[in-house]
Amino acid sequence: MNQQILEQKKQLVNEIAEKMDNAASTVIVEYRGLRVKEVTELRRLLREEGCEFIVYKNTMVQRASEKLGYDDLLGSLTGPNAVAMSADAVAPARVLHKFAKKHKKLVIKAGIVDRKVVNTEELKELSKLPNKDGMIAMLLGCLQSPIRSFAATVKAIADKENPATEPTAE
Repeated sequence: MNQQILEQKKQLVNEIAEKMDNAASTVIVEYRGLRVKEVTELRRLLREEGCEFIVYKNTMVQRASEKLGYDDLLGSLTGPNAVAMSADAVAPARVLHKFAKKHKKLVIKAGIVDRKVVNTEELKELSKLPNKDGMIAMLLGCLQSPIRSFAATVKAIADKENPATEPTAE
């Protein structure tokens, strides 16, 4: 094999490994049977959520997975696969599961979330979580609730002890 081609393949494996290592979430899907229009729509939906969707040769992803120590992922790398990656741990799973409900030909195989190989069921559970902004809003709601309750209680006690307008009996 030509040395230049071999060097290009090594660079590609290193690039894939770096992307997988830096991503909070990586999901492998089989897209066999999807039309170009459907794949384009899926790419657009993923891009809107800050995800990258790339088709690599399986051998390149296998080598990158082996390099990172994700040997459990190797069994999923058969057939025409694509890889969705994101800095958001939930976004790829959520978008792909929502898309797969409408397009049965998209098969979610496995993934890596926070440096742990996960199966289809774990990705399905992860997909039920809201996005990062939704989680922050839920957290802020939880933090505000006790403060709001405390303020209402203090106000009620203050109103009880010092009524603003006392009825006058004439």
